[in-house]
Amino acid sequence: MASNKKGFAFYEAGSWYHRIKVLKEDGTTKYSKKGGFATAEEAEKSYQRYEEEYTRAYRNYHVTTSTDFDLRDYLVYWLDEIFSPRVENSTKMLASYVLYELLLPNMSQGIKLRYVNVEYLDALLARAAKTCESAGNKGRELLILALKDAVVQGYISNNPVPSTKPYKRKKSAITVFNKEEIRIFLEKASENNWYLEILLGLFMGLRKGEISGLKYGDFNLEQSTVSIVRQITSNPIVPKGQGKITEYQVIEKPPKTSNSYRTLRVPDSIMDEVIKRKKQNDFRKEQLGKDYIDRDYISCCENGLPHAASSFNTALTKLCSRSGLPHVTVHGLRHMYASILVEQGVPLIKVSALLGHVSIHTTFEYYCEVLDENEKIRGFLNTNFVPGG
Repeated sequence: MASNKKGFAFYEAGSWYHRIKVLKEDGTTKYSKKGGFATAEEAEKSYQRYEEEYTRAYRNYHVTTSTDFDLRDYLVYWLDEIFSPRVENSTKMLASYVLYELLLPNMSQGIKLRYVNVEYLDALLARAAKTCESAGNKGRELLILALKDAVVQGYISNNPVPSTKPYKRKKSAITVFNKEEIRIFLEKASENNWYLEILLGLFMGLRKGEISGLKYGDFNLEQSTVSIVRQITSNPIVPKGQGKITEYQVIEKPPKTSNSYRTLRVPDSIMDEVIKRKKQNDFRKEQLGKDYIDRDYISCCENGLPHAASSFNTALTKLCSRSGLPHVTVHGLRHMYASILVEQGVPLIKVSALLGHVSIHTTFEYYCEVLDENEKIRGFLNTNFVPGG
């Protein structure tokens, strides 16, 4: 009999097996094995699924049949079994982040749910609040909901969270279009000279400087990817002896952070616009001859040089005004991209990587309010997050 020393699969009687544990109705555990797998990898994956199911069943059994369980166990049970089934993906994802990244790591010691009091919760929230600006407020909101349900279920007699120290709610200035507004916006944008830049912001989440810094050489047409390796920003010019800014010079710089260096998949519709833009710029180059300064930028003035730093936002302001839409900035497009991803169920940690944030805490800080928006745009976009033809 061969065995898999690195994992939990073993070979027996012509196929791969793994051990299983099954929780019985009386709370006892039944041990057995499951076979019939063609490879060790298949058996390992099955083992992991059984282990997750057993862990969940064991936790739920002890939470629902005992009055002496930990706050930690109850919160995990509440999130999975009570809260998640009744909310949207975005709210579930936000709650999972708050619980697993902000609250549980800051529980310095185990405490039974029935012993939880205001003093303990104040100390817990104070530790969590050090993580990021919104942590205290969001952590307290989740605890209020969770322990309110604990009262309803009869696990505790009263909810102590409302008596804890309140934390200031971070007000968001983010504009998120609803489905109809996005439809109008894209319809009008398709007739605009900034259409490609708008798609790069709304459906790839690029920063303004990253869009301005893109060159055709950054795109891989065969693999449909683009590499973010630079940004264009305004550099203030202060003449010697004057002591004040007289002008701003547009310059190339490295991306904002080390995490901002990234390679992203480009949806076909956007790649088509990139190719179309290159043809337009090549035509201008041919027409202007030596007056065209070719630096390979996809977003540039008629002479090939980068646009002024304010040009894109100015174009968006005019587009929204003429279309009767709420004002949105380039950064607002990036916010909407994040909300689209979350509504599609993309994990917050992956959203953070796509946006090039320095950490997942940064992503949470920026978008925790967006994720609570009532207007849902899920289902409006195709699988590539770009408008259909």
